[in-house]
Amino acid sequence: MDPSPDPFQKARRESGLFVGEFQGEEVPMILRHEDVRRAAKDWKTFSSDAPFRVPIPSEEAYRTMRQIPVETDPPEHTEYRAIVEPFFQRSKDPAMVGRVDALVAELLSDALDRPSIEIVREFALPFQSRALTYLLNVPESEAQTWIGWGTHVFKDGASGERKGAALEAYLHGQLDRAQRNPGDDFFSALCQATFQGRPLTRDEQMGFANLTFAGGRDTVIHMVSSVFGYLGKRPEALEFLRADPKRIVLAVEEFLRVVSPLTHIGRVCPVSTDVQGHQVPPNGRASLCWASANRDEAAFEAPEEVRLDRKPNPHVAFGSGAHFCLGAAHARLLLRSLIQGCTDRVGRIEVQQAVDRVEEESRHRRGVGYESLVVRLVRVER
Repeated sequence: MDPSPDPFQKARRESGLFVGEFQGEEVPMILRHEDVRRAAKDWKTFSSDAPFRVPIPSEEAYRTMRQIPVETDPPEHTEYRAIVEPFFQRSKDPAMVGRVDALVAELLSDALDRPSIEIVREFALPFQSRALTYLLNVPESEAQTWIGWGTHVFKDGASGERKGAALEAYLHGQLDRAQRNPGDDFFSALCQATFQGRPLTRDEQMGFANLTFAGGRDTVIHMVSSVFGYLGKRPEALEFLRADPKRIVLAVEEFLRVVSPLTHIGRVCPVSTDVQGHQVPPNGRASLCWASANRDEAAFEAPEEVRLDRKPNPHVAFGSGAHFCLGAAHARLLLRSLIQGCTDRVGRIEVQQAVDRVEEESRHRRGVGYESLVVRLVRVER
């Protein structure tokens, strides 16, 4: 993984705006680091209270409910977020850290015993799915079902509509089970939660659950494959991290900055709004381009370089403001444990085959991770 060409560099330098076209809709993309952070905090002008329209392209065809809390604004967003935040903070618990470390050790041991392994589907996908069972406190066996959905719950393999319906059926089944026999898992917490003095509706429960399974799946998977790709193509980087494990925390942040697995996210302007010279009509959309902000020369020295000891590193790979990603601590834990496991167990990573994953839109192309990455892992010499 080398930094992919930045499709927004010219526009960022000239005007700070890039107009993309998505599903026939022109969407101005805010590009500069400072502008993106300012807009992210201004939820009255750039609202998330827009069911189905925060992801770009929109997801009306894939799900039947609003994703919560991401498609809400304060103060409701703050109250909704507090319901599930305890689960997402579990990634800071030492017991959870130990389980993830053990999972990494298991997966690496298996990979080291094989002549080669395809990282995206044979390592990153089960890693993400099994670790999610720890976060949600459900049986690890559930991960086998989730692995079968592929790298994205809507956009991988079968039609998005069919996959969306299958996900909803699964989530309804889990909520029905938790309603009948509540426990201490994520689904039971949703069934027992209240919002503004009343129980959550089933649509609200489904909104939380849908986001949990759709929001941090492919992003984590492609981050994991990107780490393997980079360390394989840059063996000196693995040695650099092995020499001082304290560097791993900074390296995780740099990988997040460079890969920026979520290119941008939508916001809806309730009234006609001038977005840096582009007029957005009432209920029209703009977007906050995290990927561009993370390459902004005004915020990062030599942004096209991968500096694994970069500090400070004010990247916005997890967003900014009130809607900062709930899963940030979990994603950081997975990457940190993965890199630590590689420095402990892997002497080198030999890339045998790599197929880049390219996000292709009508007006930009951007590389994000790999469609397929076949590597051979070689044990560290003791």
